[in-house]
Amino acid sequence: MRTVRTFAEARALGSGCVGLVPTMGYLHEGHISLVDAARRESDTVTVSLFVNPLQFGPTEDLGSYPRNFERDAEMVAAAGADILFAPQLAEMYPRDPLTTVTVAHVTEGMEGGIRPGHFDGVATVVTKLFAGLAPDRSYFGRKDAQQLVTVRRMSADLSFPTVIVGAPIVRESDGLALSSRNTYLDAAERIAAGSINRGIAAVADAVLAGERSGRQLERIAAAPVNEEPGIELDYATLANQDTASSLTDLDRPAFLAIAARVGRTRLLDNVHIDRTDAGWVPDVGIRLEGPSILYREA
Repeated sequence: MRTVRTFAEARALGSGCVGLVPTMGYLHEGHISLVDAARRESDTVTVSLFVNPLQFGPTEDLGSYPRNFERDAEMVAAAGADILFAPQLAEMYPRDPLTTVTVAHVTEGMEGGIRPGHFDGVATVVTKLFAGLAPDRSYFGRKDAQQLVTVRRMSADLSFPTVIVGAPIVRESDGLALSSRNTYLDAAERIAAGSINRGIAAVADAVLAGERSGRQLERIAAAPVNEEPGIELDYATLANQDTASSLTDLDRPAFLAIAARVGRTRLLDNVHIDRTDAGWVPDVGIRLEGPSILYREA
C-alpha cells in the first residue's frame, strides 16, 4: 500500500476500476467492511483519511475527534487497500473556500435541522474527493442514512460518473451501531445507549408483523429511548430513502432514523426498510461477535 498526500499522486497510482472509501479515520469494522466491498469490486482501492473541518459546527468535537494515523494506516494496509490518501489541510483547502456545495431539501430535516451547515461540509468535501480522485465507485455506510441520500443526490445532480454503494450497518456485539464516537461513552452511558438499538429492533419486528403507519413506527422506535434515564431523544423519523423527506406511511423504500444524546455524545442509528419481491425487509445490519477493534490500542 502507498500513502500519498496529494490528489495528483493518488490519481497517478490508480488504474482500472478505482473504488474509493472516504473516511475521517479512527477506523473500525464498519470502515473495513467498506474496504472489503471495494476490494471485491475494484481494481484499485483508495481509502481517504481526512477530518473535514467544514462539517463540524463551532461547538462540536473537531478538536477532540479521535485520531491515530499509524493505527489507521496499519488497518487499511491489512484490509488490502492499494492507496491511502491522507491529505494535509492545505491540499484539501489551500484557501478558505468561496465555493461550497449545498444539496437542498434532502438536508433540511433531521440532522440538517439540528446541525446547520453540516451537510454543506459533507457535500463539499465529497465533491472535492470525487473531482480530485475520479473514482469509479465510492462506498458509504448506511448508518449515516441522510448523508448517503445527500451524496447520492449531489453526485447525480453534478453528473459525477461515480457509482455510490451503500453498505449495511456494522454493530457492536451489544447492538450499538459502530461509530468512532462510541469511545466517548462511559459504562453508564453505554447502558443508556442500548435503548437506541432496542428501538431499532422493535421497529424491524413491527414492520415484519405488518405495521405500516409512519407515526406508529416512530413511536415504537422512540419508546425505549424515552423510557431510559440518561439519554435524550432528538428525533425518531421515518424517511424516504430517495429524498430523506418524512413519510406518513411505509409505502416506498424508507429508513427509520434515530438520533439521541448520551452525555456529551450524539449517536445516530437507523433501520433501512427495503421493498423486495418477498415484501418489506428491514436491514438491521451485521453484529460483531466480540469486542470491536475500536477499543484496541495500535
